Amino acid sequence: MTDSPLRALVADDEEPALNELVYLLRQDPRIGEIKTASNGTEALKILQDGDLDVVFCDIKMPGLDGIEVARILSKFKSRPQIVFVTAYDQHAVDAFALDAADYVMKPVRAERLSDAVRRVVNLGTPTAVPPQAESTDDETIPVELAGVTRFVQRSTVRYVEAQGDYARLHTGQNSHLVRIPLSTLEERWRDAGFTRIHRSTLVALAHVDEMRVDGGRCAVRVGDDWLPVSRRHTRELRDLLVRSTSLRG
Repeated sequence: MTDSPLRALVADDEEPALNELVYLLRQDPRIGEIKTASNGTEALKILQDGDLDVVFCDIKMPGLDGIEVARILSKFKSRPQIVFVTAYDQHAVDAFALDAADYVMKPVRAERLSDAVRRVVNLGTPTAVPPQAESTDDETIPVELAGVTRFVQRSTVRYVEAQGDYARLHTGQNSHLVRIPLSTLEERWRDAGFTRIHRSTLVALAHVDEMRVDGGRCAVRVGDDWLPVSRRHTRELRDLLVRSTSLRG
């Protein structure tokens, strides 16, 4: 990204929210020209007509919503960065699957918006990513805590526990609740070395320190935690661990 001010588009169907976001962005010296759109269709028309660096986009809009706009933009040969600005946290997983630069919750605070602009500047203006590069990237998972969006790298997740329609991600220091079923993570993270060891537990093979079978019951140690392994998964897990160890060796 050059030192030139960012050319931005703000898309929101609620005029007060749109005006407030434009006002806040105009206080930021890193932002230059600002265009506005009141719906997704209008936003796409503006994006097709001119070069822009970043789109600050609401999600709930009539017609094309923000997620649909982002999906269309992902097919552009070169597209602007996307920052979602929304009152709803349940779309965060979809948003970051589309490589959103940030996910800002309403009501928008000036310091939080400034942080989103910083992320856009640091990421630079994206171009088309080769398919092979996409498959090797570490996934970033957005998590909400007290109205603040934090980012957890998949490689730091040691194991995942199911909690209804949610999943709790356990890293070395913390745990984070995300609105995504365990079955979905199992499918998405299988190629990244995660495997089911119990109907309610997914574990990262790279973080398994020890496996123990006592009285016919199997468990694995991940850091300081011992996790039970169901009988139906014991043999498969043993084979996967042997294979994983031999590959690392």
